[in-house]
Amino acid sequence: MRVLVTGAAGFIGSHLSQRLLARGDEVLGYDNLNAYYDPTLKQARLDRLTPNRNFRFVKASLEDGSALERAFTEFAPQRVVNLAAQAGVRYSLENPQAYIDSNIVGFTNILESCRHHGVDHLVYASSSSVYGANRKLPFSVEDPVDHPVSLYAATKKANELMAHTYSHLFALPTTGLRFFTVYGPWGRPDMALFLFTRKILAGEPIDVFNNGHHRRDFTYIDDIVEGVIRTLDQVPEADPGYNPPSPTPARSAAPYRVYNIGNHQPVELLRYIELLEECLGRKAERRLLPLQPGDVPDTFADVEALQRDTGYTPATPITEGIARFVAWYREFYRV
Repeated sequence: MRVLVTGAAGFIGSHLSQRLLARGDEVLGYDNLNAYYDPTLKQARLDRLTPNRNFRFVKASLEDGSALERAFTEFAPQRVVNLAAQAGVRYSLENPQAYIDSNIVGFTNILESCRHHGVDHLVYASSSSVYGANRKLPFSVEDPVDHPVSLYAATKKANELMAHTYSHLFALPTTGLRFFTVYGPWGRPDMALFLFTRKILAGEPIDVFNNGHHRRDFTYIDDIVEGVIRTLDQVPEADPGYNPPSPTPARSAAPYRVYNIGNHQPVELLRYIELLEECLGRKAERRLLPLQPGDVPDTFADVEALQRDTGYTPATPITEGIARFVAWYREFYRV
């Protein structure tokens, strides 16, 4: 297939592009290589993809409607995976406009391009952050998600609503994936595992929010990519069993689906740090801090729907995933 992957120089996008190329797909990567975090890491990810003759790349942002239109016209993608977005809960408190530009304006451009170019299936990144103030665990795609606690979460919920509208009005098949704390080699420097590893190796204290007592459904990158590919290959259709008097957020009379994609095994942050210390062979100096605005105490993915529909099963234990990340970090940064 011809697959357009936005955010192809990002953490998930670069891994996904590699998997698609390995199975023989043509991939057009689309990314603006912005400076939200180290662009040299993004370029290094991209450099692993460019030697493949089935890979092409466009440097542009989602907000640039003209550039996006040219990419769709010239490449004529059959399927699209939209992973480009302004990420990060805490940064959304500092720079809300960046989230409107990329996650709302940019996503509108993606939907319009898919609509007008006859794309078979759009898969897009949502987030576990949409569960916001929900406290019923595990989080289920059948639960209402009407109380976001960060602008980032609100934009991701908005993406789901926008996608449903296009599925309903224009019969555009869309699938939203609510990612749960992705980690692994080539990960994002603003995420906990990366930050902790850098600071522990440098002998600096680490900031441990909520005194380390919140839990996260840490999900290894290979498991995430496997789930993305399984959903990409399964184009949603209207649910014949959809009952309008009893609606569910996850299904519709339109060709629309939303899934959780997580490890289904939450780990307390303090335990996560202990496992990292074991892999690094040194202890962390911990600076215990309260829960930050926009953060939630716990995340826990109910992945039954994704398992039922695609056969997805996360396979990487946290001990193995952290060890792989540390090995990559030491090699990449020559530590």
